[in-house]
Amino acid sequence: VQLVESGGGLVQAGGSLRLSCAASGRTFTTFVMGWFRQAPGKEREFVAAIARSGYITHYADSVKGRFTISRDNAKNTMYLQMNSLKPEDTAVYYCAAKYTVVVETTNNYDYWGQGTLVTVSS
Repeated sequence: VQLVESGGGLVQAGGSLRLSCAASGRTFTTFVMGWFRQAPGKEREFVAAIARSGYITHYADSVKGRFTISRDNAKNTMYLQMNSLKPEDTAVYYCAAKYTVVVETTNNYDYWGQGTLVTVSS
């Protein structure tokens, strides 16, 4: 499956952004989907994940209450709505897909996008 992220950019602290991840190549509904991020000089970390149906979600503690993951299976697209952004949210954000029924919160995904940069200024 091919994954293409979009929606990154520069935003002030307290602002919002919505990231999109468009999938193609295989049946979207067979994949658990996730968002990860990697800040400069740091390892890639889990942000959020969503079940194939969209009814189950998991979030990193650092983004709970501020970020919302969702998916539109009819459009083969996943989203990450990011509100109340903080400078520490600055990172390259990656979407990922895993051929599984279990929502995965580790880096053990099968497919990755190229990433989109989010920069939050203070």
